[in-house]
Amino acid sequence: MDVNGSAPALVLIDMQVAFFSSGPLEPHVNLLVERCNALQEWASEHQVPVFRVRTEHRADKSTWTLNMLEDDQGFLIAGDDDAQPVRGLVIRGATEVVKTRDSAFHDTELRSLLAEHDVDLLVLAGVSTHTCVAATAADAYAHDLHVVLVENAIASHRPELHQPTLDLLCEEFRFRSLATADVVRPSGPDLTERTP
Repeated sequence: MDVNGSAPALVLIDMQVAFFSSGPLEPHVNLLVERCNALQEWASEHQVPVFRVRTEHRADKSTWTLNMLEDDQGFLIAGDDDAQPVRGLVIRGATEVVKTRDSAFHDTELRSLLAEHDVDLLVLAGVSTHTCVAATAADAYAHDLHVVLVENAIASHRPELHQPTLDLLCEEFRFRSLATADVVRPSGPDLTERTP
């Protein structure tokens, strides 16, 4: 699992039907799926563990966020079609992590799963840049983990916030931002180089 002196894990966030069924993300679903699948193929070739993080809530409102409760409107309810993985996404071989808040670390087993694999670096992809991806990345830093943001395998339902969010995360936490092609290239990515 060692890649350039690091022990990475690939974390795919919220690649679920609801986020792509309408709005700004809908036209980009096929390209995002293609890139996430390419990242998973790279991970498989290098024995890098893959974690597929998805949001799921209970119909009884016990897991609902403040906004959901205020609006009295459920979202990503367990068992609903819109809570399922988006069509075409490779899911075999990935460890599933279910969350109820933006960060994949909040009230989940993700940190302990990463520790089992001695992971010290996360390669992040998925949606949405300014919410779940950003919250997960910031929490990774709080857990003393390095982060590589796969910039073109990440997208936002508010496209105007995509690049500013990536820039802010890289400036504040010294994360790296790479394109999918840079991660999966045959010569291998340099995941350990740090942003000055």
